[in-house]
Amino acid sequence: MIDLLLSTLLVFALRLLDVPLATVRMLYMVRGQRGAAAVLAFFEALIWLVAITRVFAHLTSPAQYLGWAFGFAFGTALGMVVESWLAPGYVTVRIITRADTKTLVSELREKGFGVTEVEGRGREGPVALLFVVAQRRSVHDLLALLEERDPGAFITMEHTTRARGGHVRERSWWPGVRK
Repeated sequence: MIDLLLSTLLVFALRLLDVPLATVRMLYMVRGQRGAAAVLAFFEALIWLVAITRVFAHLTSPAQYLGWAFGFAFGTALGMVVESWLAPGYVTVRIITRADTKTLVSELREKGFGVTEVEGRGREGPVALLFVVAQRRSVHDLLALLEERDPGAFITMEHTTRARGGHVRERSWWPGVRK
């Protein structure tokens, strides 16, 4: 009985490890970072293999299935937390505004954001388009600043897989966008 309980807890714990690894591995794959993705895939597969071996050792035990399923569910949630904590990579933020952008652009640049400004025309007249490539970790601060300075601005964001040149700040310890 104790052996079965320990085995179930082990399966749960192993799934709690390999599922978040899968989440982070997928991020690296999408961003084209083959080396990191391959290393994570190795450990993910190894952990998965140990977990499934435990389940197959106790095929008649519903507890093993529950350990597997709960480990997968909680591992998925943990993977999302880890991903948001790491926040690897960059996003391109587009800001379309009818407001005067001189002060906003200055403030963004003072905060370390590279900004490209383009004149445009919207349905109601002239607009400014601001393009900012920012680290995902700094998006919250960027959006808070934009909300404070120009709450009526139209803002879109998309993941940026690669950037080159310009004023993109790159973290030396996290190779998100390659210059």
